[in-house]
Amino acid sequence: MIRINLLPHRAEKRRARQVQFIALSVISVLLGALLVGIVHAAISSQMSYQERRNAYLKQETEVLDKQIAEIKKLREQTQSLLARKDAVEKLQSDRSDVVHLLDQMLRILPDGVYLKTLKQTGNQINVVGYAQSNARISTLMRAIEDSPWLDSPALIEIHASSAGGTRVSEFTLTFNLTKQSADVKPAGAKG
Repeated sequence: MIRINLLPHRAEKRRARQVQFIALSVISVLLGALLVGIVHAAISSQMSYQERRNAYLKQETEVLDKQIAEIKKLREQTQSLLARKDAVEKLQSDRSDVVHLLDQMLRILPDGVYLKTLKQTGNQINVVGYAQSNARISTLMRAIEDSPWLDSPALIEIHASSAGGTRVSEFTLTFNLTKQSADVKPAGAKG
């Protein structure tokens, strides 16, 4: 016998396709949500890892900045100490210069010449004084030139004035104090 199906088979197929479509749609949405969740979790973990690394680097940078500041402070202290050391060494090496200057001035100062002021600026000496005549000033300049500790005398100014009722020549003279090595003996030294 022949069977004839009079049921609406097309409607059943349509319904079956709709159920299949809805099931596939739900599965696709769930898989998409799961994929988005996995990607979000991976990105979040990478971001938190990078934030931890950034915090660590920031902390280490702060430690290094403190160390750099300490090093800079130590360098400044070192420079300050070196400057002090240099100043002390310079004072130590120059302390005998004043003695040599005064000794030489006593040795070379001719009679009739009187010093009013003696000023030292570095190695340059400025002298203001009185002389009974211009010839005595010339004698002083020649004595400065011949001195082993003094050189380059230059007469800046000379003019007539009176001191204590006597007519004298007031002069301004500059010369240099020279550095001598240890093997050079000053004039007049025995040995």
